Amino acid sequence: MEALDIIPANAPFPHMEWIPGGTFLMGSNHHYPEEAPAHRVRVDGFWMDKTPVTNADFARFVQATGYVTFCEKPIEASHYPGARPEMLQPASVVFVAPPGPVDLRDPHQWWHFIPGANWRQPQGPGSSIEQRLDHPVVHVSFADVQAYLKWTSKKLPTEAEWEYAARGGHEAREFSWGDELEPAGRQLANVWQGQFPWQNLEKDGFHGTSPVGAFPANDYGLLDMIGNVWEWTADWYAPRHPEEKQKACCIPKNPRGPQESESHDPRVPLKIPRKVMKGGSHLCAPNYCRRYRPAARMAQPVDTSTSHLGFRGVVRGERSLE
Repeated sequence: MEALDIIPANAPFPHMEWIPGGTFLMGSNHHYPEEAPAHRVRVDGFWMDKTPVTNADFARFVQATGYVTFCEKPIEASHYPGARPEMLQPASVVFVAPPGPVDLRDPHQWWHFIPGANWRQPQGPGSSIEQRLDHPVVHVSFADVQAYLKWTSKKLPTEAEWEYAARGGHEAREFSWGDELEPAGRQLANVWQGQFPWQNLEKDGFHGTSPVGAFPANDYGLLDMIGNVWEWTADWYAPRHPEEKQKACCIPKNPRGPQESESHDPRVPLKIPRKVMKGGSHLCAPNYCRRYRPAARMAQPVDTSTSHLGFRGVVRGERSLE
């Protein structure tokens, strides 16, 4: 992992860390197929939010602008032909643990579309963020994220920027801190301990999301890049990475994902475009979704919000892509 840039004198906004540009091996050939092939890319230096955007941060945005999130508004029926009426009311997707073991091939056993669930009520009506102001904001769609970042004059990181930053300057490690999930029994990220989705041993001290900064920073000074909540990126999703460029002269610089038209899942009739999300969440477990690693990635429909997905912003240097 080769770093190239010199740290600028001043951050553009408080609580941002400088990520020096460099070349690194993106992806993995040893885990889920969508992470392959591993391939070398180069990114320019950029500033990144030290933590995910919190409920307190998002509340200030809403108070200043009057913004209403996607899942707080009724859904336009014409956009979803054939949808059941109960699916068209303000709602969001919430994790609800089943009482015992279930078929892991059926995520409907633990994911539920709950009317009234939104960023203010993350578990649905009756829940609150009053004691979670320092937790990552969740139940935000891609449009909500874009609106917030426009207000703050920031951008979403690309997938390459996000993964490079998560690695913290270490290319070969499985995790940002090393090759063991729990070195010497230490819990270094908010992930699931026990048998997902019904048995949560809470060895890390948390049942759901955790306050940002509850776990150590990586070597770039970034917090919660692994676990806690997944994070949106700017890139459209493709089911595989591009093939490795064999010549040093041809290493992609500041790569982007495919065009939107290429990001649709042919198995989904409505063909909702999908973005890449990174980092894993408190729901990732050794027995299910081992995606608490920098290389891990998943697709997220742009019109969907969930109880385990948030985001953070970046500000790029003069030489970086906009």
